[in-house]
Amino acid sequence: MNYDSLAPYETVTKVVNALKAKGYEAFVVENGSQALNKIKDLIPKGASVMNGASATLEKIGYPEYLESGKHKWVDLHAKVTAENDREKRAKLRRESALSEFYLGSVHALIENGEFIVASNTGSQLPHIVYTSPNLLFVVSTKKIVPTLDAAMNRLTNHVFPLENKFMLEHYKVGTNINKIIIFKGELPTSGRKITFILVNENLGY
Repeated sequence: MNYDSLAPYETVTKVVNALKAKGYEAFVVENGSQALNKIKDLIPKGASVMNGASATLEKIGYPEYLESGKHKWVDLHAKVTAENDREKRAKLRRESALSEFYLGSVHALIENGEFIVASNTGSQLPHIVYTSPNLLFVVSTKKIVPTLDAAMNRLTNHVFPLENKFMLEHYKVGTNINKIIIFKGELPTSGRKITFILVNENLGY
């Protein structure tokens, strides 16, 4: 199976409608540059932001923009990485789970609007599951799959080998699929806002 094929227009439209039916916002853009511009539009000045490790965010230039300081946001990731004391860094990381905005991607987006996110340590999962009131996912349309089974196959047969290879090459340690979220929906009464930026470009794994 070719996991890098972009979804056709009809499928993307179906997914957008499914996401909106769940109460999420969904935008479709053509490339990473447009995705980054949409992020800039969606996050207000003064908001606290946190992000997980994401090949997609790296590809669209989000880390560089964050480091530039041009955004006027409160960069919690920078505060964590700047702390050299191990215990203090761990404390800051826990506190960052309360960020107003969390940015990342998903490992597979199902046509019915459900999605999965997997993690080795689980550090980004509290944001997604509960703590951050605003979730912003940048997702290449190549990650759209028809069923949950297809989503799990994409994760285990495509995403995991690539991520494990990357980790071994750069950090000399592999990764594991230790924790998986199957995100089916959000209670309307939670007050949380979930936004998808679907990108018609091959981004991430």
